Amino acid sequence: MTQSENTDAIWKRAEIQSPCVKICVVHPEARLCIGCYRTIDEIAGWSRMAPAQRETVMSELPARAKTLQTRRGGRAARLRGEA
Repeated sequence: MTQSENTDAIWKRAEIQSPCVKICVVHPEARLCIGCYRTIDEIAGWSRMAPAQRETVMSELPARAKTLQTRRGGRAARLRGEA
């Protein structure tokens, strides 16, 4: 078993799993993690949340993901004069 697998095993429990995908970067405007789409407060409080609270957060994540997937085009668009 590798160190990563061993570490991951520690966090496995018989409860709603965290949506964390180990890409922990908070979007500066949306204030959501770009990896799991949770707020900082949701991430910090996840271990203390009741199962019903976790289910609520999990059900909201797909809609949040769509808000962060909208892009204006980045550098390529600026070079074309679209941004």
